[in-house]
Amino acid sequence: MKHFATLFFAVTVLGLSTLTATFANAQQTIDRVAVIVDEGVILQSQIDQMIEQVKNSENFDRSNAPTDEVLETQVTDRLVLQELQLQMAARMGVEVGESQLEQAIERIASERNMTAPQLRQQITQSGQEWATFREQIKNELITSQVERAAVQRRVSITPQEVNNLVELIENNEQVQTEYRLSQILIASPSDATQQEQELAKQRAETVLELLDEGQDFADLAIRSSSGNNALDGGDLGWMTENTMPTLFADVVKGKAVGEVVGPIRSGVGFHILKVADKRGEQRVEVQEVKARHILIKPSVILSDSRAEKMLTEFRQQVQNDEKSFDELAREHSADPGSASRGGDLGWARPDKYAPEFKQKVQTIEKNRISEPFKSQFGWHIVEVTDRRTLDATQESKQERAYQMLFSRKFREELDNWQQEIRDRAYVRKVVN
Repeated sequence: MKHFATLFFAVTVLGLSTLTATFANAQQTIDRVAVIVDEGVILQSQIDQMIEQVKNSENFDRSNAPTDEVLETQVTDRLVLQELQLQMAARMGVEVGESQLEQAIERIASERNMTAPQLRQQITQSGQEWATFREQIKNELITSQVERAAVQRRVSITPQEVNNLVELIENNEQVQTEYRLSQILIASPSDATQQEQELAKQRAETVLELLDEGQDFADLAIRSSSGNNALDGGDLGWMTENTMPTLFADVVKGKAVGEVVGPIRSGVGFHILKVADKRGEQRVEVQEVKARHILIKPSVILSDSRAEKMLTEFRQQVQNDEKSFDELAREHSADPGSASRGGDLGWARPDKYAPEFKQKVQTIEKNRISEPFKSQFGWHIVEVTDRRTLDATQESKQERAYQMLFSRKFREELDNWQQEIRDRAYVRKVVN
């Protein structure tokens, strides 16, 4: 019995030793530290996992693939950079919430023409854990925020750079813009006396004033123009910049439909031009609204229900002609920027406003006061007093040019910034 107990103890100890050694070897294989990066580490399992993902990706060409050694170096460099950015994010307090992560996953699924559950199924079938995939997406969101915060302030773009690129784009466009111009010519030949030229210029300026007051261009052309197309309302027909007089091309280029320019002096007199129409150019239009509102902000002494009730009463007072909107806004609105103007917000695009406010001003009928509604700023009633459509073609071109310049410069500065933080970091590979 004693011999059996001794044998049992020896076998048990031997078994435990073997189990411990096996567990230790497994743990060492799975969790071995591969690289130390400042205050953090990169595990060998992370490197192996990313290598496997790269090899299983659709873009991986096995017939022309780098060696495993080269691939491991590239993957390690990428993980080092990510670790540095995540450490920086922690110091900056950058976080990604659950809703933001879910939205990102929805976008990825949509780009692959599938639903989020289908994406999850695809990921797990590929051998990757869903939790690991979510963590990778979260890290990408965090690092992109860090990159924007760090690099954006290093990018500088001047208005001249934007204008130069717009001009370059316009000159290289395959379809050349055609302008339909109308003209009012106030005759003043080159041999006219100084006094005659001054009188002609005064007549041209008077015509401009009448146009500013809203008088019809064609009517003024018939009554005032000395051009041979005066009886046609000054219509010069369709012309490109290359076929119109250089003097005209210099001033009408980029002008919107309806714009009037002048007076322009030539050898025959003073020209006033109107861009009656344009074609051959993609026109961009934007909607603007002129609105006014009253804002009531809830507080510890003013509940949500009381704020809503106050605005309901204000709305009723205006509808009953007991008080004016202007008067109530000046007395009660918590928006200091508009209260002094009777709640007037001026002309603005709906996209400028908070989502709830934007939806109201886009859908409410003109000159009708909305029911009280809540936004992130408090409770509102709003009235749209006017709407208009603007030609934003030139603005769209400038925005396009700006984004092109920003994208190029951001990429350049991002590369520089990444190299800088990599050079400053303490990175050491752990040799086993």
